[in-house]
Amino acid sequence: MKILVCITHVPDTTSKIQFSDNNTKFDKSGVQFIIGPYDDYALARAVELKEQLGASLTVLNVGEVETEPTLRKALAIGADDAIRVNTFPKDSLFVAQQIAAIAKQNNYDLILMGRESIDFNGGMVHGMVGEMLGMPSVSPVMKLEIEGNTVKMAREIEGGKEYLEAKLPLVAGCQEPIAEWKIPNMRGIMSARTKPLQVVDPLEESNASEVISYQLPPAKGAVKLVDKDNVEELVRLLKNEAKVL
Repeated sequence: MKILVCITHVPDTTSKIQFSDNNTKFDKSGVQFIIGPYDDYALARAVELKEQLGASLTVLNVGEVETEPTLRKALAIGADDAIRVNTFPKDSLFVAQQIAAIAKQNNYDLILMGRESIDFNGGMVHGMVGEMLGMPSVSPVMKLEIEGNTVKMAREIEGGKEYLEAKLPLVAGCQEPIAEWKIPNMRGIMSARTKPLQVVDPLEESNASEVISYQLPPAKGAVKLVDKDNVEELVRLLKNEAKVL
């Protein structure tokens, strides 16, 4: 069995974000990058499946050379090898096209990724990849078990959970609590240095979208404290200033 996990290279959630060139480019200076948290869940479940089923596990990132430390971390966590598509991830469609091209070449049985990246939060790539490959695509998957050629899943829906089954091959967008994040140990870190990391050229695809500008969210306003006994003032503020009543 062959498993592919697609990971993103995203700013740490504690990073302070700034933009440059008249707010048209993301300023990467001083920003710490990590594996996307939802991708971490997908990778953790893939490592468990690898150990249970004796599967091979490949990690894939669409990104430039600065993403290689992120791929090496994934190798340290338990992936067997890595592929980097040497290009800037322009948008969801472009990334999906690159992933689908790699998947077609290698005939993976299971393709896992996070339900969305935490930088642009598009949540579209898994569905696009499934369509391009003619495979079922399910997201967000909270539980995933494999029995023979059948994948049994639990998916979060509005107001509850949905339980479903599908046949391999399959694309899944993952989220907690599908598995617990795994921290690389020293042995994994050392072995990751010698595991294969293949760099491939991208497909040449035209842009379906372009960034016009970025905008930071407005700064949080000052907090107003209201005496617990002054209900009338609280109602007035909620109605006239916060406008939530």
